[in-house]
Amino acid sequence: QVQLVESGGGLVQPGGSLRLSCAASGSIFKIDDMRWYRQAPGKQRELVATITRGGSTNYADSVKGRFTISRDNAKNTVYLQMNSLNSEDTAVYYCNIECMIYGLGTTKLEYWGQGTLVTVSE
Repeated sequence: QVQLVESGGGLVQPGGSLRLSCAASGSIFKIDDMRWYRQAPGKQRELVATITRGGSTNYADSVKGRFTISRDNAKNTVYLQMNSLNSEDTAVYYCNIECMIYGLGTTKLEYWGQGTLVTVSE
């Protein structure tokens, strides 16, 4: 199976920065897209950023120019650098990956991290 371990969340003041990490481990053959989602209190989960295996990125309009997604394929890890944070960025952030695992050929499976809380407040 596959496990995703997230880290880097916490409390930050408006205008501050945080860097989230998500490390995947297990019987992984290859990871394709890696994504970050977030869910604010009382709201639906939304896609924040996506990065392909080749490094192409896509962002939600609300975070463009402030957040940067990156990955280290050798470490099976995805990062989210968040700058100029504001109160609307307060949410639980989840990483999500599409991957192939040993023994299942080219079947793609999807896995989620446990979530890490980011709170932007004075």
